[in-house]
Amino acid sequence: MDGMDWTEVCIRVATADTDRASDIAHMMVPYGLYVEDYSDVEQGAREIAHIDLIDEELLARDRTHSVLHLYLPPDENPAEAVAFLRERYAAAGIDNEVMTSSVKEEDWAYGWKAYFKPLPVGERLLIQPTWEPEAEAGGRRVLTIDPGMAFGTGGHDTTKLVLEMLETAVKPGCTLLDVGCGSGILSIAALLLGAKQAVGVDIDPLAVRTAVENGQLNGFSAPQLTILEGDLVEKVEGTYDVVAANIVADAIIQLSPAIPRFLKPDGVYIVSGIIDTREADVQKALTDARFTVIGRREQGGWICLRCRYAG
Repeated sequence: MDGMDWTEVCIRVATADTDRASDIAHMMVPYGLYVEDYSDVEQGAREIAHIDLIDEELLARDRTHSVLHLYLPPDENPAEAVAFLRERYAAAGIDNEVMTSSVKEEDWAYGWKAYFKPLPVGERLLIQPTWEPEAEAGGRRVLTIDPGMAFGTGGHDTTKLVLEMLETAVKPGCTLLDVGCGSGILSIAALLLGAKQAVGVDIDPLAVRTAVENGQLNGFSAPQLTILEGDLVEKVEGTYDVVAANIVADAIIQLSPAIPRFLKPDGVYIVSGIIDTREADVQKALTDARFTVIGRREQGGWICLRCRYAG
């Protein structure tokens, strides 16, 4: 399919509906989605660059609405995709405008990068895209990343929440298992925060390749950083001080009964990617698997839980 046109779908929604609209869009495409949102452009500029002067073009952008961009391969029917989105958004009560256009694969594969800027997360980390000028770190650990098509830029609330929890969960010399590692951002963050070793596992070969490359960008490779392709139970050995899973509610529910075998005594299990409407389901599954929730963070309608195995 080289050289064939993909379809860009642009969805305009109110800023307040951005997270819910993104969640619905992710049902159709697990990656290849970025959000154009200028609602907090001044605050973002001050946090990243410590400046108050912002380009007038940015200041003129619409602050009340955001635009979701997603891309469909040539073999998918855009009419069906648009019908799906409109139906789901109507059911969720989300006002929207949906537009489609053709785009060359090489254009969309890189176009989203214009909206991914250096991002401070928590108290100790700065996410630095490879293609952006180096931001002032201000004493933070710099995590250099090019996520490609793998999930995990640090910009989504689910990833931010885990990174913030890792700041207190990761102790010097500890080990971490990253379930559904995507871009490798959690594993790399753990190593930057003082972990001795991190192991990531993902069923997506593209994610595995991307995670390895991102590790190398930050100076980490096997055995300090090991990325495995395949099923958690079949591929991973050993026990870990921290197990992190930034996936989705259903996957957390399914995987949690298998997690205790990978946890050291007094180890912690951090789960994220839980939309608030599914928190009760995840909490029940964790309780059934004999986990006790010892920490909780919430942002933008997403939940992150820190758990300990009751044994």
